[in-house]
Amino acid sequence: LLSKEKNKFVDVMTNGKMTVEYYAPKLIDEQNPHKKDELYIITSGNSYFYRNGETIECKQGDVIFVPAHMEHRFINFSDDFATWVIFYGEEIY
Repeated sequence: LLSKEKNKFVDVMTNGKMTVEYYAPKLIDEQNPHKKDELYIITSGNSYFYRNGETIECKQGDVIFVPAHMEHRFINFSDDFATWVIFYGEEIY
């Protein structure tokens, strides 16, 4: 699914106001806040997740919610780290 490019998102499905992507960051996660609410479903590996000033530990099977426009990123993730990303709802400007 993914090449060895840094910070690769792959769109898997779009249906109405929902988009499903597969994300496997390499080296550094340089995400910026998004215009839609999102869910991360960790598919492999482990990481720490920075969200709005708080850092939590996450691993395969965990689900993380991030509201639109909130600063967030994965940090210190394992080499095999990957996650589904589900963007949904209206874009919030």
